[in-house]
Amino acid sequence: MKAADVMTRHVVSVTGDVSVRSIATMLLEHGISAVPVVDTDGKVIGMVSEGDLMRRHETQTERRRPWWLRVFADPETTAGEYAKAHGRTAREVMTRDVIQVSEDTAVDAIADLLERHRIKRVPVTRDGRLVGIVSRANLLQGLASAPGLRPEIDADDRAIRLQLAGELEARGFGAGVAPNIVVHDGVVHLWGSVASSTERNAVRVAAESIPGVVRVVDHTIVPPPILY
Repeated sequence: MKAADVMTRHVVSVTGDVSVRSIATMLLEHGISAVPVVDTDGKVIGMVSEGDLMRRHETQTERRRPWWLRVFADPETTAGEYAKAHGRTAREVMTRDVIQVSEDTAVDAIADLLERHRIKRVPVTRDGRLVGIVSRANLLQGLASAPGLRPEIDADDRAIRLQLAGELEARGFGAGVAPNIVVHDGVVHLWGSVASSTERNAVRVAAESIPGVVRVVDHTIVPPPILY
């Protein structure tokens, strides 16, 4: 199984001039922990995570060292902490050394990267341009959907996944499911959230209509209503 088989293709990303406040709002609205920062050509130049926004002067969480520690502190470290606490845009607060993988990177190698570098997600790039992202959740979905060990996802399974994701996007429903489709031996596993049982049924019908689909396993959830 490779990155292309489990990655989320519709990635929330920002450009370098997007404000820190806007990024914080995006993370909350989309329920994600980080966003890639891309240039005008779509190439990944950085990443802004929750960790990059934790120590901010606006929330009075800026790191403040005792004077005797400041004497011995590395100026590079101090400067970096100040930029993250006071920077106003993605470019000023982002982590620049971003670990990236290709669409052909094996998922076991991705799991190793996430674990070794203590990160939650990794951008998937093609010629440096962002084409997807693989998170810990994506790896878990692949594991939960797998019937057993197998060396490769065949072309038919990948075609089914792409066709179903395209159908949902074209029809205007199933946005919470499209990035989370996993296919094994023609068995389609649907993950993510749907707004209602009607939408869940429509997504299932769309999956069952794809040529080559043997069975559909529905793992989707309908979030409870928010009470104010």
